[in-house]
Amino acid sequence: MKKALITGVTGQDGSYLAELLLKKGYKVFALRRRTSTPNYENVEHIKEKLEWIDGDLTDLASLISAVKISNPDEVYNLAAQSFVATSWPQPIATGQITAMGVTNMLEAVRLSKPDARFYQASSSEMFGKVVETPQKETTPFYPRSPYGVAKVYGHWITVNYRESFNMFACSGILFNHESPRRGLEFVTRKVTDAAARIKLGLQNELRLGNLDARRDWGFAGDYVKAMWLMLQQDTPDDYVISTGETHTVQELVEIAFERVGLDWKDYVVIDEKFVRPAEVDLLLGDCTKAKKQLGWDLEVSFRDLVHMMVDEDLKKYEKFNIQKSFQ
Repeated sequence: MKKALITGVTGQDGSYLAELLLKKGYKVFALRRRTSTPNYENVEHIKEKLEWIDGDLTDLASLISAVKISNPDEVYNLAAQSFVATSWPQPIATGQITAMGVTNMLEAVRLSKPDARFYQASSSEMFGKVVETPQKETTPFYPRSPYGVAKVYGHWITVNYRESFNMFACSGILFNHESPRRGLEFVTRKVTDAAARIKLGLQNELRLGNLDARRDWGFAGDYVKAMWLMLQQDTPDDYVISTGETHTVQELVEIAFERVGLDWKDYVVIDEKFVRPAEVDLLLGDCTKAKKQLGWDLEVSFRDLVHMMVDEDLKKYEKFNIQKSFQ
């Protein structure tokens, strides 16, 4: 039985990855950062199937202990301060977790299980002010947020450990990927959640920033398959994972509100406070390498993704209203 250690398992990607690995017969260890009110919502259905280990990316000793306990064949480092907007008011915390946390995790693996295969969650935000479109593995980075800067560090330290210590270390440069498990602070989930709430009379309006911003959006469930495939190759490498197409925030809004039978123009309000201090340019990924070398491909289209998210949000609030009516 293969063993895997996942950091950030309660997040969107971590939960889908844990599901995938369990289905493949892995014993899955989950690193858990201690909090007074832990949130297991995304993994509640598989919580008892995971082996939980307490640890923190900012504490090397706890990571070394976690690696020794799990003795993993594969390590997936998905934990991070992952919300771009938060990285401006909290740049130091973002650097400590999203940048230095990667070094700590790599060092723990190097010292305790150097033959383990390591996956680092890199991000399209590293491209920022893009120098070419579409972006591929060789495109220079020009991050436009503290989050993007921290991810660039995490990416290059992974390359450095691979080249310096002959570790099997890969980075997946993932473009935006969404799902019903996405946090409400992210624009996709903010939109689908609002569409559901407005449809059910629980909300009156939706406030957004730049409707013209374009992103390359895919389904998180598809993207975690690429993570796993990277660690099954003969040699470690870095890969762009994307859909190869972009959509505006306005398109996202139109599809979401259309799904619930509403005209988005009646409910959306533009609010300047949601506009980024430094907006990234057009992010569009070229995933040719991943398709050719990994044999990876998409299964869920953008429209189907938005419909999936709206439907789940509707189901959640309808269930909440039914429960409330019986109280």
